[in-house]
Amino acid sequence: MNSTYITLDGVVRDPQDWPSLGGFSDAGGQVQAALLDQCDAVLMGRHTYDGFASVWSARSDPFSDRMNALPKYVVSTTLADPAWNNTTVISSDPVGAVRELKQQPGADIVQYGFGVVSHALMAAGLIDELRLWVHPFIVGTGTTDGLLYRTGSAGRFELVDVHRLDSGIVILGYRAAG
Repeated sequence: MNSTYITLDGVVRDPQDWPSLGGFSDAGGQVQAALLDQCDAVLMGRHTYDGFASVWSARSDPFSDRMNALPKYVVSTTLADPAWNNTTVISSDPVGAVRELKQQPGADIVQYGFGVVSHALMAAGLIDELRLWVHPFIVGTGTTDGLLYRTGSAGRFELVDVHRLDSGIVILGYRAAG
């Protein structure tokens, strides 16, 4: 399962730099907590890992405690000694590694962010659910590597759920079609 923040103009990179909407409210927090509760592992690319590790490892509340306790997998060819507890580095063949993880018994694996790793997983048919948190603004900046769209990426999904938050964020839940 992939959970990604996205703007109206398709930007997915560096959401911490986007205009603030005053938070997600209790409803958004509940959606985030429910997502994490149905998972028993977290998957990230290096860019997302760098942003998450410094924030979540320093926090202590029920959501943060759950995030910190879960096994985390980071795809990176340069990260050698991750400081965030319960982190395993996948340094080669991320598609094969994720395929093996998905075959293990247990709950879902959540991947945050949508970058190179996500596109490779989508091409291999390994993203079975996509949750887009559509933020109601246009950033107006970004490069090809910071957009959801990439040349050569293709996937077909069916809408299965919609949540509207008071902030104007709309959470669209999709399942892989077929």
